[in-house]
Amino acid sequence: MNHRHLDPADGIDGPDPSAMREQYRTAPLLEADLADDPMNQFDRWFTQAVRTDLHEPNAMIVSTADADGRPSSRTVLLKAYGVRGFTFYTNYTSRKGQEIGANPAVSLLFPWHPLFRQVIVTGRAERVGRDETAAYFRSRPHGSQLGAWASAQSSVIGSREELERAYEELAARYPEGKQVPVPPHWGGFLVVPETVEFWQGRENRLHDRLRYVDKGGEWTIERLSP
Repeated sequence: MNHRHLDPADGIDGPDPSAMREQYRTAPLLEADLADDPMNQFDRWFTQAVRTDLHEPNAMIVSTADADGRPSSRTVLLKAYGVRGFTFYTNYTSRKGQEIGANPAVSLLFPWHPLFRQVIVTGRAERVGRDETAAYFRSRPHGSQLGAWASAQSSVIGSREELERAYEELAARYPEGKQVPVPPHWGGFLVVPETVEFWQGRENRLHDRLRYVDKGGEWTIERLSP
């Protein structure tokens, strides 16, 4: 194993990331291969990712920024997609929920590394309707419904025991089989895309990057230099 040998004051002597590399040998991604709109193209790639048995292919990195432009990122699970865009669910009082409230511009990244593919979305997030939120909430496992109440997401807590105690109290109040109410502070965000980039890793780092751009309701396709 290669190690970085840094100044002793740094106190780090770990694996050397500069020596880590892989050559991508994949088929080209051509403009003629793309669907007319990004959501249909996403459906093609997402279907392929699912059929390849990738672990959680619906996992995506959601990046937001606060009112001052300071960014933050986290991994969230995509729960719906269609002609309107991409939907995920969260606690509205969480860091991402509050940042979206102050600045609705977001980015999504689907990192399908085993396929040497990425999908990068930029757009604006808006809350989904309460009926849509309620329908999804009731489809979740009972424990996940309780977890949405037990966790004041992103807030500082004193201990793991504090969180588990809150969960146990909710489990006693709403045992399996009893309907759990939908938390008023919890719901969905729909990300309406403005650009959607399909990234295919290629040999010698000459990757294919094709980006859909919304030009007043019409999608145009641009090729980006890698």
